[in-house]
Amino acid sequence: MIKIENPNGYIEITNNYFANLVGRTAQSCFGVTGMVDSNALRTIKNAIKSKITNDNSDQGVIVKSMNGELIIELHISVSYGVNINTIVESIVNKVRYTVEEATDLKVSKVNVYIDALSK
Repeated sequence: MIKIENPNGYIEITNNYFANLVGRTAQSCFGVTGMVDSNALRTIKNAIKSKITNDNSDQGVIVKSMNGELIIELHISVSYGVNINTIVESIVNKVRYTVEEATDLKVSKVNVYIDALSK
């Protein structure tokens, strides 16, 4: 849960909201074939969840808040043969812009990990 204080009071935004927002944004980038969990327990949990809800957009996304700024960690799968550096740069820029535009919070870091290659 991320809390923001403004003159009118507090705003609380759930980590689930951020994970879905970031996951959908990353998946819309060229060359990204999906999100990958780096934790075995989360993989099993998300496999069961995606069977029930048919939605796994928050899989492979970790959002942390430090000193009022966000640190986003993405674990993704990309297409074989694409320029990974270009894809990562595109993801970082698009995720940063989308989150800052949607929430008015500053994103200090976007860490992208390529965990799998797909054909």
